[in-house]
Amino acid sequence: MKINPNIFKAYDIRGVYPEELDEEAAYLIGRAYIQFLKKKNPKIVVGQDNRLSSPSLFNALTLGMIEQGANVIDIGLSTSPLLYWACAFLEFDGGINITASHNGAQYNGFKMERERAIPISENSGMKEIRKLVMEGKFKSETRGEITKKEVLKEYIQFNLQGFDLKKIRPLEIVVDTANAVTGILFPEIFQNANCQTYHIFSELDGRFLNHQPDPLKKENLRALSITVRSRKADFGIGFDGDGDRVIFVDEKGESVEGDTITALMAEIILKEKPGEKIIYDVRSSNVVKETIEREAGKALIERIGHSYIKERMRKENAIFAGEMSGHYYHRDHFFCECPFFVIFKILEKMSQDLKPFSEMISPFKKYFSSGEINFKVKDKEIMLKGLEKNPPGGGEKGKILKMDGLRIDFKDWWFLVRPSNTEPLLRLVIEGKSRELVEEKTHLLSDILNG
Repeated sequence: MKINPNIFKAYDIRGVYPEELDEEAAYLIGRAYIQFLKKKNPKIVVGQDNRLSSPSLFNALTLGMIEQGANVIDIGLSTSPLLYWACAFLEFDGGINITASHNGAQYNGFKMERERAIPISENSGMKEIRKLVMEGKFKSETRGEITKKEVLKEYIQFNLQGFDLKKIRPLEIVVDTANAVTGILFPEIFQNANCQTYHIFSELDGRFLNHQPDPLKKENLRALSITVRSRKADFGIGFDGDGDRVIFVDEKGESVEGDTITALMAEIILKEKPGEKIIYDVRSSNVVKETIEREAGKALIERIGHSYIKERMRKENAIFAGEMSGHYYHRDHFFCECPFFVIFKILEKMSQDLKPFSEMISPFKKYFSSGEINFKVKDKEIMLKGLEKNPPGGGEKGKILKMDGLRIDFKDWWFLVRPSNTEPLLRLVIEGKSRELVEEKTHLLSDILNG
């Protein structure tokens, strides 16, 4: 079989099973990954989500790794944050989680890490691994072995350290894990807290029959929102397919933007530890930067994508980072995703402030946003150059940032246009001080981008 080179993405390996990604590809990826690491008999931790194809791909992947000389530690069902934690906390030489994240049931893939849970992405090894797979030439003098290890309880204990669960008042949370692997953490992670959790779509089912495991799409939050309102719960949380993203719903059933949570977390963290650095992605509202600076922190903007965020966090020794997509990272979690740290910090603050969730986040909703709008364009680069040369500022000179596409900040509004990594699309986001201003600029930029 000829391996499809398109399964190698910017941050991971992903494709439709078995048409694009099958056992033969998994076996070769296992061998290539170990050869890329250039370590003798490395110890590699491997986990998997609950997709129907994951066990078969696990067998093929780990066979390739073992035949390439690796010793595999099988931790069984695993969210991606759990896999990252196991890799770093238990000091393995690398790790792979078998998952296609928020994609539908027909997909599967691999998220790959090196030591200390440092991600392998397009600019840090993915191209070399792809080359090794496509060549398919491997030699090994030794054969490794596979052992099983239970890590779930220790991971839960790690997530709860530093929290006084007795001080959390009896709040009710609705949890939607979309029949995906994050369900393995419930109800254990909340069993010693005063909270009451109502878990919907808790049964592990790799077909994801109730809805796709992508909480960024409003239709996938519908059941969560309805349940929060009907039960008069304090808030709801929805996870994606591999548990590295969490989206919040307030007590009214309204979804909460990721940058609102970043701003809230920045305020909480910096009141405890002023002067720390916090990173936010280039799509985020200006309220994030303003909140960080108001609380005597140092605000750092970064391009979108977990590998870029984690690399910048390590370089700056930043304490926290947040993305619009619901990825949140913490230094004490080895610069990796920390959804439960965020959840318990919010529970602590709600217990102290005695305010409804919607009221707690209302100060961070001072601007208006267009949301992300997609445009099909023939030549993304030409369009971006044209916008930079003739910015739609009505004569006002804006501050240009070309970190990730093109962002231009004007006095009362800003826009970001960035190319998709996988499609012939440009993605537009506009934020302004009034709804009318955002609508006006959305019409203006839509006309330009539609050509």
